[in-house]
Amino acid sequence: MPRGRYSLHDPHDHTPLAEEHFQEHFQCAPGPSGWRYVSQLTTPSGDHHGSVDLTLDELGRPLRLELHAAAWQVRGAALDGVTWVRSDPTGTEATEGNVRAHAFTGTSPAFLVATARLLRLTPSAATRVRLVAFTDPVLAPRTVDQSWTLLNSEAHATDNGLLTVDEYQVTALDTGERHTVHLAGDVVLAAPGIELEDLESPPSAFT
Repeated sequence: MPRGRYSLHDPHDHTPLAEEHFQEHFQCAPGPSGWRYVSQLTTPSGDHHGSVDLTLDELGRPLRLELHAAAWQVRGAALDGVTWVRSDPTGTEATEGNVRAHAFTGTSPAFLVATARLLRLTPSAATRVRLVAFTDPVLAPRTVDQSWTLLNSEAHATDNGLLTVDEYQVTALDTGERHTVHLAGDVVLAAPGIELEDLESPPSAFT
């Protein structure tokens, strides 16, 4: 169960946005739940900034998503595409949404792991995916189309044995903007706006 800390910053001007303390658990045993990610976010000054709780099934589909940011919260799941409810903490301003999409995304590193898990690409393979992104700071939903390509999968020797690092190219299909994501199991090693600052134990490996 890897635990550690990510720092999040603006990918364009590198302005610090938050620190994300995370706890990840991948369960290999058969069952409805395949992987869960829980984190708390703090601002650079140390104030509480939000939280992420994402559970995937064994196929990588979002069984349950709960996001908190500022004065807003989102609860969602894979249902007729993806379905979610966005509301204020009291629930008085709740709005429901549904899109024929594959999964969710956002600023948390959890979503990169989740998308890679859902697609299960082989080296040199590419595919398109439609996602609902919840954008900061008010968790506003936006549908995005991306292309994911697994450029390379390479094993590296470490003190804890071989560590397989997957290199993905992610392309935004509306703008053509491309960026690279490096994953090791269920941990993001490098991606735009994300830096892995601390890791207490090796990543969990997906089978």
